[in-house]
Amino acid sequence: MLLARRVRGKGRLNIICDMKNLFIQSVVMVLASAATVHASAQTTMDLHDCMTYAISNSTKMRIQQAATGDAQIDRRDAALTLFTPNINAQTYAYYNFGRSIDPQTNTYFNTTSFHNNYGVSAGYDLFDGFKAVNNYKISKTGLLIAGSQEKQVEADICLAVMEAYYNVVYYKRLVDVYEEQVSVAEQALVKARRQEELGQKGHADVVQMEADLADRQYDLTNTYNMYESQKMTLADLMFWPVDEELVIDTSMPVWQVEPVSTSAIVDFALEHNPAVQIASWKELNARRELNTAKWQTLPSVGLYAGWSTSYYTYQGSTTAPFQDQFRNNGGEYVEVSVSIPLWNRLSRQSAVSRKRHALDKATAELDQKRRDVESEVRRAVQDRDGAATAYQQAQRKSEVQSEAYSLNLKKLEQGLISPLEFQTATGNYLKAQADEMNSLFKYLIKQAVVRYYNGVEYVNQ
Repeated sequence: MLLARRVRGKGRLNIICDMKNLFIQSVVMVLASAATVHASAQTTMDLHDCMTYAISNSTKMRIQQAATGDAQIDRRDAALTLFTPNINAQTYAYYNFGRSIDPQTNTYFNTTSFHNNYGVSAGYDLFDGFKAVNNYKISKTGLLIAGSQEKQVEADICLAVMEAYYNVVYYKRLVDVYEEQVSVAEQALVKARRQEELGQKGHADVVQMEADLADRQYDLTNTYNMYESQKMTLADLMFWPVDEELVIDTSMPVWQVEPVSTSAIVDFALEHNPAVQIASWKELNARRELNTAKWQTLPSVGLYAGWSTSYYTYQGSTTAPFQDQFRNNGGEYVEVSVSIPLWNRLSRQSAVSRKRHALDKATAELDQKRRDVESEVRRAVQDRDGAATAYQQAQRKSEVQSEAYSLNLKKLEQGLISPLEFQTATGNYLKAQADEMNSLFKYLIKQAVVRYYNGVEYVNQ
């Protein structure tokens, strides 16, 4: 009776384990089938599509594009200041109820009068210490800086999208591997239970295989959750609509080796990399601002010209009509002014000192940026070569572990190894598969960075 109770207890345990396994499997299958059905109605996007979409919808790009628009306005204003005069038109009218001067007799009188004046004036700085010229050059360089900053933002977005994209592909491929392992573990468990009924296996082996299946199902669930999390991260980077499913191409990318010359990439990056260009242009603008500040200690010369006329009338008197006064009272003037700075509390000298310090700072930042870019290029090439070697080793390791796993699976079916030994072999196989995919994606990212420093934009790779 006691043995029968134990057998019935084991049967209830097996039923409970089966129910748990079926529940976990059904949840995963429902999630996967729902994603598959919804994905069939969506367009599959590859890495280039994801990058392009992210660039088109990123708020960082919109902010930088607005800054580029400001730089274009600055260049336009500087060009107008340099090449065009300043033109003004003015008019005013007033009633005088007290004592005033008669424009005709130049004598005082106390009669209420009405005065109306019109004028047009123009002025142009003949010499302002080359301030307008340098400001125009600075604005042109500022527009180039804004364009390079826009390229920098685009590169940062593309690199972030690339990393998130490969993470999604990695976990999706890992989900496929775990699904295969769960299927194999389920089949092995069914066969082991049958062998237990026939007396060919012990109950401990069956329990061990049940535990192995539970581990595989647990790993599958966690990996699937990571896949969904990484896909959500990618959608956030792309500004993908929250109410639409993002479907990407999860096929394995092609691996290829591209021999490059490190010194050639360094030379190219030091001349064409946006970060170096921005630092170089900022140093150039700082030098121009210093020259402008120095020239401000010299006199400035301006040319001005204008025309004005007036109309007036007195209470109780007869005056000429408006059109006659407008024509007869008109006058013109031409003026040349020279402004000589004598004492301005050393403000100009202080400005020169500040601009000199700004130039020293910009020069140091340029030297630092050039050193940083050179180090980044050499490190990127080294990392890429190291990742290539690691991938080749991981690929070989995966092939060996795959063959070992197949042999151990046959041994398990023949009863030549224990379930615990097979679990160890399965763990080694899964780790080899994960290491191979991880090393491949690391290599692809490092290779993309090297290409970027060699002048190929991320979105064009």
